[in-house]
Amino acid sequence: MKKRVIAALCVVACMAGLVHVSKGSSVPDKNIKHFTAFFSVEGDTLEPDNEIRQKIAQLTGADCEEIWLVGQTKENALNAYIVNGEYPDFISGEVSLYEANALIPLDEYWDKYPNIKGYLTKEQWDRFRQADGHIYWIPQFGVSHGEDVEVTHTGEAFWIQTRVLKWAGYPKIHTVDEYFDLIERYVAANPAMEDGTKNIPFTVLCDGWRYFCLENVPQFLDGYPNDGSCIVDPDTLQVVDYNTTDTAQWYFKKLNEEFHKGILDAESFTATYDDYLKKLSTGAVCGMPDQWWQFYYAIVGIYDQNGLRDLGCDYVPLPITREEGIKNKWHVTRSAELDSSTGLSITVSCQDIDGAMQFISDLMEPEIVKLRFWGEEGIDYSVDENGMFYMNEEQGARRSDQETAENHFCSYSYFPKVEGLLPDGKNAFSMEYQSAEFLKNQPQDVRECFEAYGVTNYVEMLGTNEAPGAWYPMYSYTTALSVNSQAGQIREQLDEVKHKWLPQVIMADDFDTAWENYMQEYNACDPAAYLEDLQSEVNKRVEQDISD
Repeated sequence: MKKRVIAALCVVACMAGLVHVSKGSSVPDKNIKHFTAFFSVEGDTLEPDNEIRQKIAQLTGADCEEIWLVGQTKENALNAYIVNGEYPDFISGEVSLYEANALIPLDEYWDKYPNIKGYLTKEQWDRFRQADGHIYWIPQFGVSHGEDVEVTHTGEAFWIQTRVLKWAGYPKIHTVDEYFDLIERYVAANPAMEDGTKNIPFTVLCDGWRYFCLENVPQFLDGYPNDGSCIVDPDTLQVVDYNTTDTAQWYFKKLNEEFHKGILDAESFTATYDDYLKKLSTGAVCGMPDQWWQFYYAIVGIYDQNGLRDLGCDYVPLPITREEGIKNKWHVTRSAELDSSTGLSITVSCQDIDGAMQFISDLMEPEIVKLRFWGEEGIDYSVDENGMFYMNEEQGARRSDQETAENHFCSYSYFPKVEGLLPDGKNAFSMEYQSAEFLKNQPQDVRECFEAYGVTNYVEMLGTNEAPGAWYPMYSYTTALSVNSQAGQIREQLDEVKHKWLPQVIMADDFDTAWENYMQEYNACDPAAYLEDLQSEVNKRVEQDISD
């Protein structure tokens, strides 16, 4: 997730290997090590003279040019690197790069860098070991030391605009039927926005790998968390295919009905990710299923500029399940969602591996974390008499300013950081997780919505859940499957079938026949063999947890 919030102040190195810099001193530019990084997601490129980037460079003796995915798929970008054989110093590591021998084994170097080695427990690190027994990437997100402080639901949910809820008197919405009924009633009464823009009742992001917004909803509706490509029954430990459940058929038939009513956006299945964001940026889309990080950072600036927040166009999540009585598990604590399928890697093209390791280690130092995610004390945030960080009105305005974000803040957001509370035990690692600051800085329409429902943040809108078991999350396994494995090949085939058939069954005049044809082609891919492989992994993780 690309985050613009950053952190505070300076570092006095106290660990072996850290660059020793006293407060106020600086490292001459000629002595600063320059690294490059490619992250296979969309992101914002910093200005070369970004102020906090320069300050971090002065304190650590290094900086990094971040390169983001632009105009191509992740697969195409990584394949281009692999074919060329030349890589940036850092990259978003995954199995394809490991199999291409593009990455260095981090565990061969980390004894000199306790910030890295101690980032996870031994048991957690073991999840990241590849077939050769080594570790090649470091998770960037979801690692909390100390108390979890979560106010933002960054995962998937059924989102809805505050204006829709306000219009209806902030009703309690718990089921799919209630959700669509509300949207239908709202659009019937309000076919267009104040400027004449036609409201779009409901849309779904279906572009490329983001297809999960469409296909994985049935697992949530049955009260399961986001395990990835399957459901795992916590009582029996049995793997279940959520694509073929009664709820899956029911949900896609529901979408079929909403499509024929004109509620589901007919362009959902052909729109690109950019098309999707453009629609959301108009403020016209009333609701959608999505992960927060995929849309929020892309639209927040536009909403501020165009006054859309004043119109109640901000989104909040709802605890949607198939029917009343099912406890939703849309939100699971971030510390439970440790994704071992990807992370930050150092490539074989890096000419200074120890320097790269040191840079990662330095970025995890508490004072550098503050600088990354809070900014500079006195400029970007203040400290009260109790040591709590906060922003005054002027500082809050600075943080919301687009030009300041580009020229001043530098979070190095795709490098690892320790979440939770800072070592002082008071302050969150980032402003956006500081409860009082989070609520204070929400737009008026969101604050009114929270008050109406008796909550103070997005997490409370849904409720929170711990990890259901030692296997969780299974997507850390399924997304890392090699395309050369049987399970990996079956997964690709199943994904292709879903990409092909789900739009067809949703738009079909005869849903039942279309669904039957879809299931025939789906079952021809031998999903049973795929599920058997997943079952073996669940058993392995559970047994390992018992032995530990």
